[in-house]
Order: sequence, then C-alpha cells, then structure tokens
Amino acid sequence: MKARDLKLTELRPQILSARILPGMRAEEFFQNKTLRPIIKLQNDLLIAVFKNYIQKNKNRFYDINLEKRLAYIEHAIHKDIKFRNSLKGIILGQFTLEEYELYIQNSSALNKRMMNLVIQRIQDQVQLLEPNCVLN
Repeated sequence: MKARDLKLTELRPQILSARILPGMRAEEFFQNKTLRPIIKLQNDLLIAVFKNYIQKNKNRFYDINLEKRLAYIEHAIHKDIKFRNSLKGIILGQFTLEEYELYIQNSSALNKRMMNLVIQRIQDQVQLLEPNCVLN
C-alpha cells in the first residue's frame, strides 16, 4: 500500500456498528468499510459546510421548525447539484486509489448511499447547525 493510502486509512475512525460480513453485497461492504468511516472523519467539516450553505441561502433555515429543518437538509443535498457535488468531493478526496477504483465501478448506487449517510448524519446533529454553536 502506498504511503498516501496508508495514512488515509489510519486516520479513519473505527465504527463497531458497521458490520463487515461474508456474502455482503458489494455496495453495503463499501458503505460500511469506506463511506461510514470517512463520513465520520469528515463530520466537523460537513457540519461547517452545511452551516455555510445555510448562510449563503439567507439563513431561512433558522426561521423554520425542526420538522421543516430536517426536510430542508434533505432537499438541499438531493436537489442542489452543485452543493451535492461539493459534499461528494469532501468524501471522495479521502478515498484510497483502490477504493476509488471500486467506487467508479458503481458510482451511481454508491453516490446514493453516500448522500443518504450525509443527510442522516447532518439531521442527527441538527443542533450543531445553530449559528452560535462552535465546533471543536
């Protein structure tokens, strides 16, 4: 393994709940082995990027209730292609070369899984999107 790939994989947190089982579909294996750890590693950056997205969209997010905020997060990531591509870049930049090769073989299905994981992660931490909340 090349030095870059080794350093990237060493940085990733272990996720004990992300099971890797024999006979698992390739997409689910990639999700649990690669996507989940990378998204967890990039959590603070993803939150900061979403806070910036809210600000650039005139802070409308802060004027709506929790249910609508959760829908706003999902809508922003699914419908704003430029923003979605930015989020994908944050994650793809953490791939090893081997992972990238696996990714390009089924990028459409993996992109869907990736964005669903990002949506869920941001929704689960919606309180961190408050304007006065400071990330570590």
